[in-house]
Amino acid sequence: MKKTTLPLLLGVLLMSGCSLIEKKEPVSVELHQVAPVETIEIKQGIDKPEISIIDPRDNSVIEVLNRDEFQNEEELRAKAVQLASDLAATIDRPMKPAKLNTSGELQAGQSQMILKEDELVTRMLDNSIFNKQVVLPIEETNPNITQDQVQGINEVVLGSFTTYFNPSVTGRNFNIGKSANEVNDVVLGPGDRFSFNTVVGNASKENGYQLSTVIINHEFVPGYGGGICQTSTTLYNAVAKAGLEIVQLHHHSKPVGYVPLGHDATVAYPYLDFKFANNRPYPVVLKTTVNASSITVEVRSAANYVSN
Repeated sequence: MKKTTLPLLLGVLLMSGCSLIEKKEPVSVELHQVAPVETIEIKQGIDKPEISIIDPRDNSVIEVLNRDEFQNEEELRAKAVQLASDLAATIDRPMKPAKLNTSGELQAGQSQMILKEDELVTRMLDNSIFNKQVVLPIEETNPNITQDQVQGINEVVLGSFTTYFNPSVTGRNFNIGKSANEVNDVVLGPGDRFSFNTVVGNASKENGYQLSTVIINHEFVPGYGGGICQTSTTLYNAVAKAGLEIVQLHHHSKPVGYVPLGHDATVAYPYLDFKFANNRPYPVVLKTTVNASSITVEVRSAANYVSN
């Protein structure tokens, strides 16, 4: 009797449409990259609710979160927001525009890179059991300019401004000349942005700037890089005259002697910056001229662009 029981049981199960073996189809996840790179496969069990954060630039896993480590959704959200902020601090960078060399050839700039923090948080909070991989939503924008577009770009002055300084204050004058040289021949294509702090950098002793007078907490005190705010101010007024879009602007806490009140543009790396964008449908170039007692900044473009 025992030998016939098992075959009978199997027959009943098969007749009723049941199966002793369940087949499961594999789940595939498509990664979207900023640039084409070789994809990787990450194997995770359903019993481990882990979220792998992937950098699309090289497909590396930069962080792994386990949902079981958080008591509730609020804790997970707080972690996601903090992680997005920390990653943005290492990924985000402003655009460094292209520049003409002494031969008139275009030297490539640096693309703008932005991590979309809100979108990343939303992806990390998606509790779908199939959403085991979260790709960083990175947006990259390259300078919008080519060599062909800079032909004749110095022909027409769109905006010009000059400020004056005391030629006997050597340290300050040196800093004005050095920072103005960094700005000279910078080219902005349509839609490109200019950041003074990105182009000029930190006006520190290590970067070759000299000791002069700066304004800190409403007081005139000695400091390296004193004078670069006259460069940023002269640039601001030239840009305003050219009708370009002012993106970020700060004023000094005390009046300055080289422009009327409210017409200045202070900078303090990395906290205070002067930024503007080329809102023209054609490229423009920045030209600076520094002599013994003055600095002039011009915004120029090609005649065929301006006349059209």
